[in-house]
Amino acid sequence: MGSTNTFMLEMLVLYGIALLGYILKKVRVFNQHADEVFTTLVLYITLPALIIFSLNISFSSHLLSEFIWLIWMSIYILTISCILAYWLRKKSTLIHEQKPVYEGLIIFGNQGFIGFAVSFILLGEQGIIYVTIFNLCYLVLIWTYGIYLFSRSKAMISWKNIFLNPGIVSTVLGMLLFFLPITLPNVIATGLESIGKMTIPLSMMMIGMLVANIKWNDFKTIGKNKYLWISAFFRLLVIPCLFIPFLLLPIPFPVFLIAVLIAGMPAAPTIALYAQKYGGDSAFGAVGSLLTTILCLVTVPLLYALLKLIAFP
Repeated sequence: MGSTNTFMLEMLVLYGIALLGYILKKVRVFNQHADEVFTTLVLYITLPALIIFSLNISFSSHLLSEFIWLIWMSIYILTISCILAYWLRKKSTLIHEQKPVYEGLIIFGNQGFIGFAVSFILLGEQGIIYVTIFNLCYLVLIWTYGIYLFSRSKAMISWKNIFLNPGIVSTVLGMLLFFLPITLPNVIATGLESIGKMTIPLSMMMIGMLVANIKWNDFKTIGKNKYLWISAFFRLLVIPCLFIPFLLLPIPFPVFLIAVLIAGMPAAPTIALYAQKYGGDSAFGAVGSLLTTILCLVTVPLLYALLKLIAFP
C-alpha cells in the first residue's frame, strides 16, 4: 500500500479513463448500444475471468480467517444500511416513485465496477480476492431486496438470476479452486489473467459512458433535491464509518481497509435500471449515482488517508 498521494494519482488515472468513455460517448464514437455491450462484456467475461484467476491460489487457514471476517463485515454493514435507509425513507417527503430509489441509493454501492478498480490499485490480486468475498452477500441482496424495493412483490424475484448470475457463478468456481487441491494449467491461468485485467479500464470507461447519458437539465433540476445530497452523505461517509467498532477487534488491516473503502463506494447505477424497469423515478436514480460518483473522487481518498493515519499514526 502506497502513500495517500500515490493513491490519489491512481484514482486520477481511473477517472481519466472514465473521462475518455464520457468523451467518446458524447462525440458518438460509441453509439446508443455501447453501454449494453460494455456491461455485458464486463459482467459476463472480463470480471468472471478476473475473479476465477484471483482465487486460483492455494488454500491457507490465514486466508480462510480473512474470508470469515469479510463475510461477517459484509452482513453487518448491509444489515445496518438497510435499517438506516428504511428509516431515512420513512422520514422523507419524496414522491412515491422516488422513495424506493432514495432507499436503494443509500444501500447499494458501485462495488462491482469502481470497487474492483480501487481494490486492485491498492492490493493487486489480493484486493480482488477480498472484494470478491465481501461482495457475496451484496450480490444476493441486490438481486432480492433490491428488486423488492421497487416491485414490492416477492414473485418478481428470480432465484435463477440470483444463483446463476456471473458474479455468483465465477465466485463459486473460484472458491472451489481455492478449497480443492487443484490449480488451473498455466495456459488457462494466463489467458484468464489477460482477459480479467481488462475489467478495470473497461469498467471505468463504462462509468463515463453512463454519466454521458444523463442530460444536463436533469442533473441541474434534480440535483437541487436535498434528499440526493443526504443519500450521498450517508452512502459515501456515514456507512463506511459504521465500521469504526471493528477497530477494537483483531482484524487484519488490509481486510479492514477494503471493507471500509468498498462500503464507501458511490451509488450503484443498477438502482436507476431497477427504477426504469419497475416504475420508479429512473432520472432521480441516475442523477444520484452520478452525484456520488463525482463526490467519491474526494471522499474515497479522504477515507484512505484517515485509515492510513489509524494504521500508521
